[in-house]
Amino acid sequence: MTIAEELLLLAYDNEGRPAVTTTWLDPAIAAAVLAELVVRGRMELSGRKLSVRDPARLGEDELDAALALMGTRSRRPVSCIQLLERHGLRRRLLARLVTGGVLAETRGKALGLFPVRRWPEARPGGRAEVGARVTAVLTGAEPDARTGTLVAILHADRYTRTFFPGYDDRRFKEVCEGGWAAEPVRRAVSVIADAALYAMAGE
Repeated sequence: MTIAEELLLLAYDNEGRPAVTTTWLDPAIAAAVLAELVVRGRMELSGRKLSVRDPARLGEDELDAALALMGTRSRRPVSCIQLLERHGLRRRLLARLVTGGVLAETRGKALGLFPVRRWPEARPGGRAEVGARVTAVLTGAEPDARTGTLVAILHADRYTRTFFPGYDDRRFKEVCEGGWAAEPVRRAVSVIADAALYAMAGE
């Protein structure tokens, strides 16, 4: 499961409804894809732009597709996020989670008129496992690169209290600045996470 898919699990409630607006969610999951590519050594930040460092496939369809989409051109992080958004990333990730048996897709009508789709868990435990891992870090455990990246995106995009209420912002900051990755990687993840805010504003 990718970091973006873990973020999706957190973002949907037990009834399969998004707990946050898609205006926030779409840039955040695009940022998660880019951040994972940086953490896994496939992209890098040089100056103010992101570029592909190593085009070798990772064996994760969505990560490999994003890598191919970036091509050989260097772009501002916000431009990379917007590019991924335009290619229907959230819809494809939800479909992957359904195909993998993690989520189920249900269809109905609100007020008997308006079509509604929801994505509840098909296999209980996935959302709880991700939440427990983040909670452990927030209560003092050392984060790995995967959890550190997820926390950095949640913190930068100001939804930490939505998903993890009751924790001090100082702990989120400590995690973001911790030793879960080399400094250039942590800086790139931070820049990508910040860029998601600009993408939310349509900049």
